Amino acid sequence: MSSIKFHDISKKTAFQFVLLLSFVSLFADMTYEGARSITGPYLALLGANAAIVGFVAGFGEFAGYALRIVSGYLADRTGKYWTFTIIGYICNLLAVPLLAFAGQWWIAAVLIILERTGKAIRVPPRDAMLSHAGQKMGMGWVFGLHEAIDQIGAMAGPLLVALVLYVKGSYQESFAILLIPALIALTILMFARWLYPQPQALEVQHDNLHAQGMNVSFWLYLVSASLIAAGYADFPLIAYHFQKTALLSPLWIPISYAIAMGLNSISAPLFGHIYDKKGFVILIIVTIASCLFAPLVFLGNAMMAYLGIALWSIGVSAHESLMRAIVANMVPMKKRSSAYGIFNTGYGICWFLGSFLMGIIYDISIPVLVIFSVLIQISAVPILWIVMRNSRLN
Repeated sequence: MSSIKFHDISKKTAFQFVLLLSFVSLFADMTYEGARSITGPYLALLGANAAIVGFVAGFGEFAGYALRIVSGYLADRTGKYWTFTIIGYICNLLAVPLLAFAGQWWIAAVLIILERTGKAIRVPPRDAMLSHAGQKMGMGWVFGLHEAIDQIGAMAGPLLVALVLYVKGSYQESFAILLIPALIALTILMFARWLYPQPQALEVQHDNLHAQGMNVSFWLYLVSASLIAAGYADFPLIAYHFQKTALLSPLWIPISYAIAMGLNSISAPLFGHIYDKKGFVILIIVTIASCLFAPLVFLGNAMMAYLGIALWSIGVSAHESLMRAIVANMVPMKKRSSAYGIFNTGYGICWFLGSFLMGIIYDISIPVLVIFSVLIQISAVPILWIVMRNSRLN
């Protein structure tokens, strides 16, 4: 079998490319989401206190978003999308099994931050390459399908770690076994690189007729997405609330997260398909619906909490699929990696700051937290409407 020729740009070829990168993400998510389910207690085992654990997790997430603006720009500037993607995946994945050999908390902390840094390096160029298949398959479907397969790995990784711990394995053994999905992901990645050396060839049309670059509509869209992110609680805060109030049992807290990831896998391609058919308006509808997760999760009973988790999952699904598809339709091909870098950086910083602020508000007043979450997300809706009208993405 030889690499795909530039003239072979059928819909089937585009689908195969998306499928390969989606399975890379599946096994990558198995690796680092599996690790993330136990890094907190592992750091504590190595002697870190709660402040250190919080700092390492927060700084790792911050780095995982803030550095995307750099990798996105450099990938566009050099045209070496595969190079940045491969380097990012190597750092992202191989840092995980190395945690098995961390004898001190600060070594583990460096590896955890390295894993997040690797993700920052790879995401913008990878998303830019995925977007090239959107001209044939539909942007919404491409990113929805990718997110759906990706989330299967996000479910499987923590379950694999739980199985190791269930059979009396150690944290070190849990990290070590994650080398297997890491190597599978890297193998598929290198095969995809060999088969599709220039994914740009998948994009028959040079650009969407309405794609004008990072203009006023793009920046308004970034503002609206950042407002949504700032009002969206991280699951650890939701889980903390469940545990503190005994709303859900310790067993059902991780199960509720697994259910959320399962709903994410179902809703992402569905929303992507609707976006390709109906346009931008689906993001506005989902934003209005999903902002109701906060009162259900933080003020309701157990049944309402499960409904809230479902709405929370739907919102995450839209963030991870529709938002990436819309950026691809707004920005010309040669600037997409930079656009993804800027978008992800702004979005991630606001998510981090919003989550941090909501953690502070939680200790003061849960109703105030709910009001803050709902209002800041709803405030994004008028801006999204303006973007839809101005950019003709409806």
